Amino acid sequence: MIWDLHSHFAPYGGRTVEECMARMIEIGGRLGVDRFVIYLGFDRSYDPPPAELRRANDDVIRALSHWRDRAVGFVYLNPNHIEFSLQELDRCVRDGPMVGVKLWVAKRCDAPEVDRIVERAQKYNAVIFQHTWYKTGGNLPGESTPKDLAALASRHPGAKIICGHTGGNWELGIRTVRSLKHVSIDLAGSDPTAGFIEMAVRELGAERIIFGSNAGGRSLASQLGKVMGADISEAARKLILGENLHRLLMPILAAKGMRLVDVGC
Repeated sequence: MIWDLHSHFAPYGGRTVEECMARMIEIGGRLGVDRFVIYLGFDRSYDPPPAELRRANDDVIRALSHWRDRAVGFVYLNPNHIEFSLQELDRCVRDGPMVGVKLWVAKRCDAPEVDRIVERAQKYNAVIFQHTWYKTGGNLPGESTPKDLAALASRHPGAKIICGHTGGNWELGIRTVRSLKHVSIDLAGSDPTAGFIEMAVRELGAERIIFGSNAGGRSLASQLGKVMGADISEAARKLILGENLHRLLMPILAAKGMRLVDVGC
């Protein structure tokens, strides 16, 4: 079982989200990826207004309508437009096909406005994915670090929260969230450097590590190589590649009656 937590339309060469999604499934099939999690739309910006948020989420819903046995979606929200974001969460998760929340770089996630999103997501058993990064040259004004995520997560011990990219600088990111047992890390985005996965397993336990490719920014093959080449047990490898994400998503998928398949890639 390989589930990719972190995928986007942009790199797949199609003129529409439907074409991009078909290409994603084709390429993933060659590499054994059973299911993708997708978020953000065909076009996206750092601080999208409500109309752009809706278009982005509609793009994902259109793509899922053709591939619900191979993909799930997270709703893209912007805490700078909190009331609209809560409405979108209701539309796309409570009343729609999505199963999680994607927060990017519009506002740092330690802001109090984000609490309302997390509380609403918890109500629906949705997973929260927060992009994080430690940038040497300085983050974007609204870009979160793992330290910001730790502040948010400490206020919501019952939430299912994922530290996107493990902060880029994974040695710092792992240590920053280590004490927060309900926080998982996403492997996507950084180079396939030796030692990343081994340190994460040692410091967090394999149960808190989730494979994601960030395909577009990175290739599926290079990101899979982080896990396939790591000096870890086969049991840990299976948890990271798919079983952990399956466990996090299973309650909301079951509540929605969404069919899970092993496509045998």
